Amino acid sequence: MRGTTDGGRVGPVGFLGTGPMGAPMARHLLAAGFDVALWNRTTARAAAVAEDEPRATVAATPADAARPVVVAMLPDLPQVRDVVDRADGLRAGWAAAGVADPVLVVMSTVSPVAVAAWASELAADGVRLVDAPVSGGVEGAEAGTLSVMAGGAEEDVVRVRPLLDAMAGTVRRLGPVGAGSLTKACNQIVVGGTLNALAEAVAVARTGGLDLEAVLDVLGAGLAGSRLLADKSRRYLAGDYDHGAACRTQLKDLEFGIAAGEELGVDTAVTQVARDRYRRMVERGDAELDHSAVVRVVS
Repeated sequence: MRGTTDGGRVGPVGFLGTGPMGAPMARHLLAAGFDVALWNRTTARAAAVAEDEPRATVAATPADAARPVVVAMLPDLPQVRDVVDRADGLRAGWAAAGVADPVLVVMSTVSPVAVAAWASELAADGVRLVDAPVSGGVEGAEAGTLSVMAGGAEEDVVRVRPLLDAMAGTVRRLGPVGAGSLTKACNQIVVGGTLNALAEAVAVARTGGLDLEAVLDVLGAGLAGSRLLADKSRRYLAGDYDHGAACRTQLKDLEFGIAAGEELGVDTAVTQVARDRYRRMVERGDAELDHSAVVRVVS
């Protein structure tokens, strides 16, 4: 059984955030044998995951989901901080349950600087933090093939490694807290830049009167081929950009990458162009479309 935390014993887990990414991730934890307390702002979404799952319980508040290890898959760090510090939050729940030395696993994409600073604050109160953002999108979450980029003390990452393995195909510890989120910023720099390059190529091919399907097929077979090209080709051909990884999220992530570059003295000119295009997508009302829809502000 993969869902073990100590000597083969299955440990209880709190899971906060059962949205498009969080729901399948939580289901993988249940399938691996973990007892999971689920909380979501919209209770019905947590209940949908828990349905017909004897190991799952639905928590009415974050405090009710306070377990020795809690996974947070929420939009950004302010939302994670809220579920920790609110009156019915994790701190209150851990105290009421007598949980000592809890570990909070932040799997959201957040600022590497902000999460490292917050981890220091939490450590003073006996709360350990592992930042473990993911790559792979909803498809990877559903398949259990996500790539996890973890930052934290080595013993903390070892402690939560069985959970991460249950949800992912690749798990790597990159360094102390913040290293995972900095790696995710690198990931999103590549994703944002690649999608903008693909958008320009699609626009040139269409405007030039080429057979777009043939062009994408040829590009995919050569050095221009990529996972993004393979995954997004159907969207370019069908013009279907509903659902998927939202443009607003890509914008947020690129802002993190640019901020990291500024702090480290790295030129992020290409990323800034990508950021500006995603900002235009949000301003024109396309914030919820898949991030490949950036082609709309290129062509």
